[in-house]
Amino acid sequence: MFLPSPDYSLIEKPDLFMPLWQENTVQGRKPGMQLHATWIDTPLAPMVALASQESLYLLEFMTRKKLRQEVLRLQQRGFIIEWGENEPLHSIAMELKQYFSGVLQVFKTPYKLFGTSFQQAVWHTLQQIPYGETRSYAEQARMLAKPQACRAVANANGANQLAIIIPCHRVIASDGSLGGYGGGLPMKQGLLEHEKQHYWLASS
Repeated sequence: MFLPSPDYSLIEKPDLFMPLWQENTVQGRKPGMQLHATWIDTPLAPMVALASQESLYLLEFMTRKKLRQEVLRLQQRGFIIEWGENEPLHSIAMELKQYFSGVLQVFKTPYKLFGTSFQQAVWHTLQQIPYGETRSYAEQARMLAKPQACRAVANANGANQLAIIIPCHRVIASDGSLGGYGGGLPMKQGLLEHEKQHYWLASS
């Protein structure tokens, strides 16, 4: 059962990031530095995806408070961001449809992540948490052989730029509460309930 999400139908999608994206300039553009952006509707809330011709660079719920900062960081790396379509964006849109239909558990769309060596290690542990299961922040820290690093692990989870694909939603607090989630706790709860439901259906 998905939680009700806000009505985003009145948002002018192409204008959503224009105050930020208007800072783009074609001067000095280098080959391979362009990212296309698209809007993907899901049962929980709309998502924004950014990708080059080869790889996905960002996938976030529109509810993520730090979404604009993530876009800005990509611009600071020299990327030109424009609304458009390409193969990785088509791929992730199709895979998200399959995921929310309950028929896909592992994503295969190629992606690129920027992060410190510690963040990359944390994100790797996230991918080891099976669909339909959860781990606590403490358990995740122990997976890294850094049992005292729970807060640092939580911060690294929060810096993940690929929602659902890198499943930070599968990490909860030791007391069983949801903990935090960049896209908002209703999104996290919805994802966990969705995976739990389809995990048991597949197992029965």
